[in-house]
Amino acid sequence: MAHDGQDITAAGQVILPDLLKLTGATIAPLNDLLEKAQASVRALVLKGGDKITTPAVEAEQTATHGLAWLATYVESLRQMQKWAEKLDGEGKFAEMEQLIHQIAFGEYLWQIIGGIQMSQNEIVRLQDLGLSPADQATLNADAVSTLCQSGNTQAARSRLAELMVEQQGATMFGASGLDEELEMIRDQFRRYAVEKVEPHAHEWHLKDELIPMSVIEELSEMGVFGLTIPENLGGFGLPKAAMVVVSEELSRGYIGVGSLATRSEIAAELILAGGTDEQRSYWLPKISSGEILPTAVFTEPNTGSDLASLRTRAVKDDNGDYKITGNKTWITHAARTHVMTVLARTDPSSTDHNGLSMFLAEKTPGTDETPFPTEGMTGGEIEVLGYRGMKEYELGFDNFHVKGDNLLGGVEGQGFRQLMKTFEAARIQTAARAIGVAQAALDVGLQYALDRKAFAQPLANFPRVSGKLAMMAVEIVIARQLTYFSAYEKDNDRRCDLEAGMAKLLGARVAWASADNALQIHGGNGFALEYTISRILCDARILNIFEGAAEIQAQVIARRLLA
Repeated sequence: MAHDGQDITAAGQVILPDLLKLTGATIAPLNDLLEKAQASVRALVLKGGDKITTPAVEAEQTATHGLAWLATYVESLRQMQKWAEKLDGEGKFAEMEQLIHQIAFGEYLWQIIGGIQMSQNEIVRLQDLGLSPADQATLNADAVSTLCQSGNTQAARSRLAELMVEQQGATMFGASGLDEELEMIRDQFRRYAVEKVEPHAHEWHLKDELIPMSVIEELSEMGVFGLTIPENLGGFGLPKAAMVVVSEELSRGYIGVGSLATRSEIAAELILAGGTDEQRSYWLPKISSGEILPTAVFTEPNTGSDLASLRTRAVKDDNGDYKITGNKTWITHAARTHVMTVLARTDPSSTDHNGLSMFLAEKTPGTDETPFPTEGMTGGEIEVLGYRGMKEYELGFDNFHVKGDNLLGGVEGQGFRQLMKTFEAARIQTAARAIGVAQAALDVGLQYALDRKAFAQPLANFPRVSGKLAMMAVEIVIARQLTYFSAYEKDNDRRCDLEAGMAKLLGARVAWASADNALQIHGGNGFALEYTISRILCDARILNIFEGAAEIQAQVIARRLLA
C-alpha cells in the first residue's frame, strides 16, 4: 500500500516511541479540562441560581450536550489506556493494537481541541462550553502536542490497513482484552451468525420478512434469552459482558437477530428489579427458555421520549383486574409475542410520572393473517427503512384485560421508576448492537475494497480508502472498550447510567459513520439494493434514535455531569 511516498513497513517507523507512556501522560490534562468544562457549564446553566433544572439544561443545549460529548471522549481515551496497559502486561500489545491505540489518541485529542462532531453538521468546540484560552492551555502539554501532530498520520493509517488485509478473516481487528470464557462465547456466536444468519439476512430485509421461528428456537436452545437471568430463576447467570459479546456478534450478522434478546433483557430487568417473588418465579424461567417472547410497549404517538406524559390509562375493575385503553407506537416484534410490558397511567388525576404503572399484559401470539387476535387490541405494521426482521407496529387498546396479579410489583405508581432501572442494561445492549453493525460495515467494506479494481489495482491500495477502513477499525475498538467498561460497572453493581449512556451515544455514531464510509467505498454499487451495505446503512440509522435518541442521550449524560 502507498504511504505518502514513504516506504514504511517497520513498526518503529510508524509507531511513536514510548507510546503507552506518551498516551498515559495525556490523561491528567484531559481530566483537568473536563473538570474545568463541568464547572464552566454548571455556572452557565445556574446563572446565579442554586439548582440545576431541566429547562435550564435545555436552554443551553449546545453547551450541555457538548459537555456530554467531551466527557464521552475523555472516558473513551481513559478506557483505551486501560485496554492498552492490560494488553501490554499480558504481552498482547502487538503492532496492530499499538497502531489502533496511537491513532485513537491522535484523532480524539485533535477533535477535542478543534471540535467534536455531535452530528454531521453540529461541531461543538471548547469555547462553546465557556472555556477560555487559559482554560484550554492544559492541552498544551507536550504529550498532547506530540500525539496530535504524529499520532494519526497517513503512514499509521496505511500500515494499520495493511495489517488488516494480512489478517483478513480474523474475528476482529485488535485484541478485545476480555477473558478466555467470553472469547469462547464470541467464537460460538460468530460461527452461528456466519452459518445461519449472514447468508439469509439480506433476503429477509429485502422481502421485509420476519426472522424465521427456527432461528428464534435455535437461539433459545443456545440460551440467548436467559444469558444474564440468575441460575435459580432458569437462566445462565452470566455477566452483562457476555450479553454484550453475544449481542455484538449476532448484530454483526443482522441487527434484527441481535435485537431479539433486547425485549427479553428489558422484561427480565423489569421483573428482577421491580417484580414480586411470585412474578419472578413464574415469568423469568419462561422468558429464559424462550417459551414466551416479550415485547416492550412504552412509546405513544406525540410523546416520543417524554414518557412522563403518557396518556394510555389502566382502570381497575371490581374484580381487581385492569382494563387498558389507549394507543402505542413503535412496538417492536409485537405480533409474535406472548406478553407485553405495558406502561400505563393508573392515576387519572396525575400529569407526570408518578401516576404510571407497569403491567405484564398477556396476549395470544398472532399469525401473518391475524397478527393481533387477542380481544381488546388491534395493530398495524409501520413500514420502515431498516431494522425489519421483527417489524414495527402501532397498537390500539380498548378495554384490554390484564389480570390484577400482573401489575408489576403489586403496587401502583411505580412504573416509571421501574422502567428507569432497565435503561442501563438496555443502553449497554444497544451499544453492543451498534458495534456489531459497525463491524459488519467494516467486514463488507474491506472485502469490497480488496475485490474491486480501479486503475489496475485494488481500491484498498488507495490512501483515502485504506484510511477509511483504518479509522473504522479504530473507532470500533474505542466504542467496544467503552461498552465493555459500562458492562463491567453494571456487573459490579455500580450505578452506570452515565457510562452506558456514553457507550450508546458513541457507538451509534460509530455505526452510522462506518456504514456510510463502507457504502462510499462501494461507490455506485453501494446504492444498489442488491448489495449488503445498502441494508447495513439502513440498519445503522436507527441506532441514533431508539433506546434514547442521541439528543436525549446527551441530555441525560449532561444532567448527571452537572448534578
